[in-house]
Amino acid sequence: MDDIGADDVLVGLASSGIHSNGFSLVRKVVERAGLSFDSACPWTDGQTVGQALLTPTRIYVKPLLPLVRRRLIKAMAHITGGGFTDNVPRVLPKNVCAEIDAQKWELPQVFRWIKRAGNIAADEMARTFNCGIGMVLVVAPGDVRDVVEALAEGGEQAYVIGRINAANDANQGTATTINTDAW
Repeated sequence: MDDIGADDVLVGLASSGIHSNGFSLVRKVVERAGLSFDSACPWTDGQTVGQALLTPTRIYVKPLLPLVRRRLIKAMAHITGGGFTDNVPRVLPKNVCAEIDAQKWELPQVFRWIKRAGNIAADEMARTFNCGIGMVLVVAPGDVRDVVEALAEGGEQAYVIGRINAANDANQGTATTINTDAW
């Protein structure tokens, strides 16, 4: 963690769905939409709401272990049990902050539906859900290409989603999501 510095890059790996993030809120949204977990899924054909929402959480150890062994990853934040706002800061030293750019990947349909049906603000989405990024890696700028290529070769969808900046007194060790109007 002490190795993380300004100009490091954030690489996000695609999630398999909502993982275990925000299920209390999701249940309220499903209820408010007049649906049950047995209802036809409004964002995915051929599944019920329950089947689509209960897609198992991705565990990323197999694709990441070779990169860890090669020392290409400075830190990892599994985006589960909350969104970017709570999970990414857990791996940051206090002298930096993370900036995540929501324009760097497409918000999956399940999250678009939750946002729309629940009338949920983008900032709340970033705080509560993984929004399609299940793991965030902190990588040195010179290693980004190798990391993204290795992940792609392993069948992973990886995106450069942001950067690490020097922090000031107000934003030490925080994560901010910008350009959420893209959602």
